[in-house]
Amino acid sequence: MTATIRSTARPNEDGTPWYRQKWPWILIGIPGTSVVLGFVLLYFAITTADGLVVDDYYRQGRAIDQTMARSLLAGDLGLVADLSVRSDRVSVSLSANNTADLPEGLIVTIIHPTRAGMDQVLRLAGDSGVYSGPVAPLRIGYWRIQIEDESRSWRLNGAVNLPSETEKRIIPYDS
Repeated sequence: MTATIRSTARPNEDGTPWYRQKWPWILIGIPGTSVVLGFVLLYFAITTADGLVVDDYYRQGRAIDQTMARSLLAGDLGLVADLSVRSDRVSVSLSANNTADLPEGLIVTIIHPTRAGMDQVLRLAGDSGVYSGPVAPLRIGYWRIQIEDESRSWRLNGAVNLPSETEKRIIPYDS
């Protein structure tokens, strides 16, 4: 008695093996592409910095009273800044209740909301309340502006949306 083993697999109708068909590769390619893209995203997550994560959030939270006091002092001095942003230059025209309160120089910080590497800190010298200096080219989009005196006793905060807003009036408490 001879035992015969029969295969339950059906042969292809055209006689070609499965790996020469297109549909198995399409069905394998969909999850394969997902795995490759997952590894690419994992690589970017590991190698890029988290610009919005703060190491010492508690200390920064406690410092909010000091920063609010600086904005209040700017309001008490009656400070108003007219900011002009050009492709290679920033100028600030600063006015106050008393012209003696105008500093000799300003610190202008241009902050990108999500990319800390794009931030710029400018030290602008001026005369009679007009300050000007060079700036590296800014990308199109939303930018936060912070203007302070050199001793950092007061500050003005504002925002511009480039390129539509190249001129902006910044007043105290404008956040």
